[in-house]
Amino acid sequence: MTDSPLETVLRRDRWIVGGAIGLLVALAWSYVLWLANDMDMGGMDMTDFRMIPAGIGIMLPANEPWRTIEFAYVFLMWAVMMVGMMAPSAAPMILMYARVGRQGKAQGKPFAATGWFAAGYLLAWCGFSLAATFVQWAIERAALLDSRMAIASDLLGAIVLIAAGVYQWTPLKDVCLAQCQSPFLFLMRHGGFRGDLRGCLLLGFRHGGYCVGCCWVLMALLFVGGAMNVLWIALLALLVLLEKLTPIGRWIARAAGVASVAAGVWLLLSLPR
Repeated sequence: MTDSPLETVLRRDRWIVGGAIGLLVALAWSYVLWLANDMDMGGMDMTDFRMIPAGIGIMLPANEPWRTIEFAYVFLMWAVMMVGMMAPSAAPMILMYARVGRQGKAQGKPFAATGWFAAGYLLAWCGFSLAATFVQWAIERAALLDSRMAIASDLLGAIVLIAAGVYQWTPLKDVCLAQCQSPFLFLMRHGGFRGDLRGCLLLGFRHGGYCVGCCWVLMALLFVGGAMNVLWIALLALLVLLEKLTPIGRWIARAAGVASVAAGVWLLLSLPR
């Protein structure tokens, strides 16, 4: 039995959109690995110095104020990292958007519209990346950040762990996660496919906003394990993927919350008295 012309086109759409997402994720992870390798410095003593995540071995005295170029590099690090971590879990939503657009024959060619939807989604995470850059600046200025961009204070680390764990059980987490888990229902609740540029961007941005609401505290855990700890980044990305794409995602989120609170309490109890 041969496929209908529409089925053939939809299959082609999936390959094109899926391939574009895969390439974007691969490039993002390549950049993160490049930065992490540069930050490692082969075990070199970084006391009284800090690395700028530029991939070219730039070091500055730890007590020197941030420059504009350093702020830009840190923002770029966070933005690319968010692409690598979040794009895989957003792939079903983006593919669904392309499918609905094609089935509705909106303008005949939904690829441009789908691209704008994805851009809106990533724009929301760029907003988060800007906020994370300011937070990193504040923590670093308080001398609470080590050379791996991890919180150097066990007390602060414990507070972040407990806060992240508690958030996993909140109604806001439930609402945001539900929006991320059901791509088709999200589209139907928010007006369906948009053929115009502004509508595509805003809808993608709205979906990205829900994803930020779902995962922002998990991303804060990067400050606990180290923003340049590749294994920690990968584990958090996997957790996000399991939360959004598995039938038991809600229970996985709650289990992760319990584990995070337990780790935070253990860290508190380990503090010297």
